[in-house]
Amino acid sequence: KMSADKNVYLLFGKNGWIGGKLIELLTAQGKTFHLAESRTYNRESVEAEIEKFNPTHVLNAAGVTGRPNVDWCEDHKAETVRTNVIGCLNVADICAQKGINHLLYATGCIFEYDDAHTIGGQGFKETDAPNFHKSYYSHTKAMVEDMLAVFPTTCTLRVRMPISDDLSPRNFVTKIVKYDRVVDVPNSMTVLTELLPVSLIMAERNFTGIYNFCNPGAISHNEVLALYKKYVDPSYTWNNFTLDEQAQILKAGRSNNTLDDTKLVSSLPDVPIDEIHVAMEKVFQRMRANLEKEGIWPDNLPKRS
Repeated sequence: KMSADKNVYLLFGKNGWIGGKLIELLTAQGKTFHLAESRTYNRESVEAEIEKFNPTHVLNAAGVTGRPNVDWCEDHKAETVRTNVIGCLNVADICAQKGINHLLYATGCIFEYDDAHTIGGQGFKETDAPNFHKSYYSHTKAMVEDMLAVFPTTCTLRVRMPISDDLSPRNFVTKIVKYDRVVDVPNSMTVLTELLPVSLIMAERNFTGIYNFCNPGAISHNEVLALYKKYVDPSYTWNNFTLDEQAQILKAGRSNNTLDDTKLVSSLPDVPIDEIHVAMEKVFQRMRANLEKEGIWPDNLPKRS
């Protein structure tokens, strides 16, 4: 775990989906890193680990999204606050006191289209106040984003509908492929294969403040499923339903939005970031190759339950 650069990373959320991908990435890049064992809401343990490893950078990928989905948070509000608010603020506060850069993998699911931000129109900027509180998950994330602004060493990444090159159950693609019916709304999305390496560049450069952390542009559910059909499962079919019909079967609302990419792209002029349609085309090409290697394609592809 040793490398030439003097940076030392401490990762919270090592057992999570994004945490696991960060471990692979840090390893591949030869970074010096340590994995935190503490729960972020146990402040003394967090502080002790930070003092033990003395990191230059803390990566925080800890959080609860709920299983199997965010509806869980509606019935587990205290647990949701414990990790997503208390834990998050503990890490930000300790890092601020010690002058450590804190990169937080947060969410952009705190907005929904409105009269000033229509489909195909102006995206939400980093300076816009969250306007979506129809799920308790999003409500906690919106509250904490506001509070995090007072901690000068924190960089908050607004991740949206994260996409990976496999059929992990956490991958947005895997989720919608298995649904009986899907809505069809253009959204900002985050292709992890491309953007997680970008996040480490941001950490290295000691970025702070809020960033919309998505590929530029917006892509709809139907466009994503059409690419899945093109590259992975030519026999795949799906049915749409309306947002109103979807609301009937869910405990909590779901966020649909486009986030403005100007700040991210202009802050990293030397780092190419693909437009979402280009990025997704590449995702499915890699996915097809990965699934063939793993023996999942063509006969063991996910089916609706």
